[in-house]
Amino acid sequence: MRIAIGADHAGFELKESTREFLRQLGHEVLDFGAHSSTIPDDYPDYAEAVGRVVLDGRAERGIVICGSGVGASVAANKLPGIRAGLCHDTYSAHQGVEHDDMNVLVLGSRVIGSELAHELVRSFLAARFSNEERHVRRLAKVRALEAGCRRNPPADSSIQSTPPP
Repeated sequence: MRIAIGADHAGFELKESTREFLRQLGHEVLDFGAHSSTIPDDYPDYAEAVGRVVLDGRAERGIVICGSGVGASVAANKLPGIRAGLCHDTYSAHQGVEHDDMNVLVLGSRVIGSELAHELVRSFLAARFSNEERHVRRLAKVRALEAGCRRNPPADSSIQSTPPP
């Protein structure tokens, strides 16, 4: 599998470890940086680079790393078509793919260590979208949100909304 990976300076060391782990597993790795832990940089740049490569099909999946993972997750999810999930447990890493068609795994280098990161990556890459009707239906709603088409909840929605005052 071809995997795009990127990290800011805070995630550099974990990116390096993860990149080598991916290569040992036989994956092709597209590394978008950072290339140093000492030069301050900005996580949105790496989230965008990885996300765009996934969107244009040059990589099948992406991995983005920053200090907490939160900022990189927020940034990656701004790209329509990217479904990035911040994961610190293996269940979420595979379930995010199986149920939500997650295509970018986000890791927090100041939250988890390299061994757990490797387990998460292995779980993420082994998972496949289930194509179960309920997950396909939900994914269609997510895509509609991205497209700005969901102005009102469906008539049969069980979610109640209150009009603004």
